[in-house]
Amino acid sequence: MIKKYNQLSAVLAIAKASFLAMLRSPTSVVFSILFPVIFIVVFGSMLDTTLNFKLAAAPSCDTANPVYNAIKSISRITIADSGQSGATQLDELKKARITAIIDIKKDTFNSPIPHYTITLTSSGATANKIPLLKTLLNEAISAINQKAFPNNLSIAGIKERQLPGRAYLQIDFILPGQLGFSLLMAGVFGSAFLLFNLRKSLVLKRLSVTPIRRHYLILGEMLSRLFFHVTGFIIMIGLGYWAFNFTLVNGLYTFFEMLLFSLEGLIIFMGIGFIISGVIQNESSIAPVANTITLPQILLCGLFFPIEDYPNWLRSFCNILPLTFFTDGLRKIAFEGVHIWQMPKQITGLTIWAVVISIIASRVFKWE
Repeated sequence: MIKKYNQLSAVLAIAKASFLAMLRSPTSVVFSILFPVIFIVVFGSMLDTTLNFKLAAAPSCDTANPVYNAIKSISRITIADSGQSGATQLDELKKARITAIIDIKKDTFNSPIPHYTITLTSSGATANKIPLLKTLLNEAISAINQKAFPNNLSIAGIKERQLPGRAYLQIDFILPGQLGFSLLMAGVFGSAFLLFNLRKSLVLKRLSVTPIRRHYLILGEMLSRLFFHVTGFIIMIGLGYWAFNFTLVNGLYTFFEMLLFSLEGLIIFMGIGFIISGVIQNESSIAPVANTITLPQILLCGLFFPIEDYPNWLRSFCNILPLTFFTDGLRKIAFEGVHIWQMPKQITGLTIWAVVISIIASRVFKWE
């Protein structure tokens, strides 16, 4: 009696061999795990991301008054060491080494209530910071007025009410982006180079005459990528959570939901790698083509900078890229506690990409 060929055993054997090959590949480990970990450590260590200002007091500036002391006490403002000449300060200003030159002078002499004029000298190199700097200075002046003239009439007042909530840290934005970066690099580059080398060495041709079916071969490769991704996923989430207080709203449940959501991204990025390996004719062309596809997504999909900072015409293009849907979904799951079925936009976008790429990949797939 002929024993039936076990497709599952073949899938597991292919997955194991491919997984070990990835672990032994310096390129896979560096781009998929080491680089994202380095980015997480660097950006996670940047605890204070607020805009700070460095001012220089003009040689003629009156520094013995309450206005100067109030400005100096603002935590986001640093006043450079005095003693520099006016020419030196202007040179520093033109080179954007200081934000502005401040000059405070008393403009009333016979009045019992002193009044001061603050002159700010800025340059084109720091013009974008001046509006916020003026806001801080006005707040300092208002605080002095409130203390000196508490009974002055005012048309309105501000009452603050703060609701409890989680603090949104830098790591809550960066880490999901790095998970997307890791999956993109492992899926595209790993699949493209591996399948091309298997085809070039005629391994795929030999496999084509075995009883294993084509979709089981692809399943084995996907499982190996999944195991590799889970390894990097655990390392990055663990590092972010324990070292930088990365937010997992529902703990382990959120972790597993993020991992499940990553499967759809894995299908897309592996499919792109399959397409590249099926279209490219020589190995030296794989890296340039893969970089052409991955680099725009790395720069435009909100991995390092919010998409909202881009102009409208570019933002519309960014919002339809698969990596944008993926990273947005991860951030919603991790910080907002949104479940997968509550993200129709992200799921629909990824599903459309997965279907289109799977169709193209199946058509260009070659055994030799």
